[in-house]
Parts: sequence; structure tokens; C-alpha cells
Amino acid sequence: MTPDPLSISRTAIVAGDGTFTYDDLDEASRRSANALLDGSDDLNQARVAFLVPRSFAYAAVQRGIWRAGGVAVPLATSHPPAELDYVIRDSGAAVVVGQEASRSVLAPLAAGAGARFVPVHVLMAAAPASKLPHLGAPRRAMIVYTSGTTGKPKGVVTTHANIGAQISSLVEAWGWTPADRLLLVLPLHHVHGIINGLGCALAVTAVCEMPAQFDADAVWDRLASGEITVFTAVPTIYHLLVAAWEASPAQQRARSEGARRLRLMMSGSAALPVQLLERWRAITGHTLLERYGMTEIGMALSNPLHGERRPGSVGTPLPDVQVRLVDENGAAVAAGTPGELEVRGPNVFLEYWQRPEETKAAFRDGWFRTGDVAVLEQGAHRLLGRTSVDIIKTGGYKVSALEIEEVLRQHPAIAECAVVGIPDAEWGERVSAAAELRPGCSLSIDDLQAWAKALLAPYKLPRALCSVDALPRNAMGKVVKPEVAALFK
Repeated sequence: MTPDPLSISRTAIVAGDGTFTYDDLDEASRRSANALLDGSDDLNQARVAFLVPRSFAYAAVQRGIWRAGGVAVPLATSHPPAELDYVIRDSGAAVVVGQEASRSVLAPLAAGAGARFVPVHVLMAAAPASKLPHLGAPRRAMIVYTSGTTGKPKGVVTTHANIGAQISSLVEAWGWTPADRLLLVLPLHHVHGIINGLGCALAVTAVCEMPAQFDADAVWDRLASGEITVFTAVPTIYHLLVAAWEASPAQQRARSEGARRLRLMMSGSAALPVQLLERWRAITGHTLLERYGMTEIGMALSNPLHGERRPGSVGTPLPDVQVRLVDENGAAVAAGTPGELEVRGPNVFLEYWQRPEETKAAFRDGWFRTGDVAVLEQGAHRLLGRTSVDIIKTGGYKVSALEIEEVLRQHPAIAECAVVGIPDAEWGERVSAAAELRPGCSLSIDDLQAWAKALLAPYKLPRALCSVDALPRNAMGKVVKPEVAALFK
């Protein structure tokens, strides 16, 4: 979305590479577009992979790709060369953009894939483009690769219309205005950071602060400043912020009082433990707004901006988004009955890149099949888990791993945990728990079962326990369940 001409002098981005206005962003994106076009009139949806950390340069390159008519393919700064190579090749990138410091890694990968490598500083030094192609709404705009927890990652293709719908829905639901100032500490290869954060802030000409590195104390300084109005993060980040608050008793009061002045704090990308929600509320006064989304759909459900936010709930459909819960045959289920969540609307992605069969299989009668199981309770949706990962079939029962995890987190020795189903000849799947224990604590499976039997049905009790220093997580802090399951093999 293009900022109002009267707003171009407003501050757009505050980052490690400086403070920049919307006018600066407009010019830098024109420069980037001109360099990418390299004499042509239109990139015609050529893919441009770019590896740029949180910065003004990221926003300028992303916008420059779009203005040149290209498809933006954000690369993860945390990924090793082999994973970068996979995305570059799978997307068929014609151009790879990166900082000069990453040339030694990216240039050979680009050459091997038949693409040209262009350093960021070359894009920024080009003359601003005077003529840019017309971008029709149905044109492809971005390919974001899924986390790949099962098999190779898939490229999720969204159009300019999809992105516009996703952002406008969130702007309306979450009350974004030009007066907002977002503190963005999320990675920018995922819709949480790209759409919910940067996209929404720029769409309304708000200010987006993007520190180059995450530092819990630095984040607290900004939250306590009274200048930040919106903050969104994943549960892992809130865990780190709680730990930093607890480790600094002399600053607790100032930090808590400052944080209370924000208008909105959100959590997503992974299930938010109820204990963490309650702890954060005790520290800051904020009940974190939980929402539900996926790479393929942006956001679909959200707790209300104003009104009751229920722990464990992800709320109701966002504007212009339709959802339904169905059984295994695609028939609608009654309220209170678990069913697979399906989504329809202008926010839903176009296709999996070069995977027509998988794209076809992802839809049923025009509805996108999320693979997530939810239940509608008192008008709001509560997630029970993935059909393939978090729903465990044991002893003839379907059990929610997330439900068991919430109970186990109440154990005094458990700091964090993940529950998976392990194939078992007798039970079908055996409920198994991996746990991060609190310092100085130990725990046996017998002790855990004895404690949990008062809180869980017998068929929900863990039958195996593995203590770990840290649960395996992906770049967004989400626990990688297949890797957890591998601990029990």
C-alpha cells in the first residue's frame, strides 16, 4: 500500500541502519526497483530471493521488488547455506539480493542456480526509477516457505490482492492508526513479522522500530519508555522477557508501569501457555491478544481488541474471513464438537509453488483445509492441535497434546514441555512427554503419572518421559514435534 502523499515526511522506520521517513522509503524502493529492472520494463513476476536482516534496507528491497513487478522471496537469516540453496532453487529465483557481507555465501548459491547476485548497496545506489510497471491485484507478490516440519518446505504463493486483504483485515480488527509505534523483534521471513508487523505499520503510515538484534533488556527499555503502542511476539520471546523482568528487581516497577501504557500486546505463531498468559498479565496488566493464522491464509481468527480475551481461545473470524469446522467427511459439526478448521476468503493463498497436486489437495469445495482441529465454545474457537501432530489417537481415544501440555506445565518441576504420540502396538500411539526441568529439579515418569492422574483421564497420562535441556524449535520459536518424537526412538 502506498502512503498518503501528505504523510511521506512522517517517520516510517527506526532501525540499526538509521531513522527514515516514508519519503526515504519511497525513493529507496524506486532505486531498488530500477536496479532490479536493469533496463527492462517489468520483471513479469520473476522471483527475487533476498537475505536482509530487520532494517530499513529490508523494507526498501521488499517494496522495490514489488514495484519492479517481481515476486519477493524472503530468506531466513538463521538458515544454513543448504536451506538457502533449497529456497533459491525451488523458487526459481532470477535474482538473489543480499548484503556485501553475505556475498561469499549467496553469490555461489546464486551462480549455481543460474541467478544473478546483487548486493543491497548496489540497489540503494541506483537512480530512482521514473517509470514502473502496473501491478494488477491478481499478480503473484510473494513466496514464503513453510517451516517444513514434515518433509521439504513448500513455497506459499500470495498475490497482491491476498496481501492487501490480509493487512486491511488486521488494520480494521486491531485498530491500527498513524499514531501507532510498533516495536518489531520478529524475523522477517514469516507472515507474523512481514504482514502482522511491518505490513500493518507501513499500511497506515505508523512508525516501525526494528532493532537489529533481540535483547530482552533493550526490549524492556523500549516497552517502558511510553513511546511504543503495539508489540507482538511469540511465546518464546515472552518467556525471555518474563525471565529478564524477574532477574531485575530494581527495574520491575518502572518496566511494569511503562508496559501498561501500550494499547495492544499480541502473541502468536505457537500455542500460548495459560500460565505464561497469566504471568504476563500480572507483570504488565495486559491480557495478550491471541490470534490464529498460517502462512497460507495470513490471519483468520482473533480475540477481540475490545472485550473479553479467553485464555486458550483464538477468538472469532477476522473481517472478510469465513471459517467452518468439519468432520473427516467434510460435513459441518455442531458447536462443542471438535472438527477440522477450514478457511475461505480473499486472504487465502493462490497456490503452493510448482506443486499443483498438493495445492489441489489443500482445498475442499473452495475451502482451505488447515489441518488444525478446533472446537467452538461460547462463540469462540479453541484450538486442540494439528490433525497430524497434536491429535494423538491412543486406546481408541483422540487426545489433544496441547491439553496435556497445559496440565503438565503446572507441575512444579516442569518449565516447558511438548507432548507427542509415539507408535505403540498396544495403544496405537503412546502419549509421550519431553520436558525442560526447572534448575535443580528431577522427575521420573512414575512421579509424573502419580501427580497427573488427579488432573488427566487415564488414557491421557504420559507413558514415557524424556528430560531435555531445551526443546527443539524452529526459527519462530515453535516446537518441532517430529524432532521431539525422535527423542523417543
